[in-house]
Amino acid sequence: FDNHNHAFSCWAAGVKVGAIAPGSTLVHVDQHKDTREPDFSVEPCPNNLLNVGNFIPPAIKLGWFSYVVQVGSVDAFQQEIKAPFVLDIDLDIFAPIMDHIPEDVKISCLRAWIARSQFVTIATSPFFIDQPKALTFLAALLER
Repeated sequence: FDNHNHAFSCWAAGVKVGAIAPGSTLVHVDQHKDTREPDFSVEPCPNNLLNVGNFIPPAIKLGWFSYVVQVGSVDAFQQEIKAPFVLDIDLDIFAPIMDHIPEDVKISCLRAWIARSQFVTIATSPFFIDQPKALTFLAALLER
């Protein structure tokens, strides 16, 4: 999907069909934390009121996730992630501003996490990274 807040509705579907175990860990790979509090109640929490900066807190309040691992630095990419977890990737992690993290580190780590995760969401983030570049990185992550 394009804008990262659309992960919320994917997670809702994942919880509903049992693909996401409530209380899982969310591994959030992004150049932004996306944890601002929205200006409305969680119940109901319509996706069209969420934005790219506030979609994680409602998911936590609904019990979908109990813990969030923020991945946006070299050290964060090198940490051990214990299963079960949901992997949430924003391809803006490959934007030029994030070039301080080696590309090969990002790709190899994300591939390994994709293979081990219970559920994966991926945003192309058109406001934060050139879309042809984002799609090139997406293809690299999904390459077998």
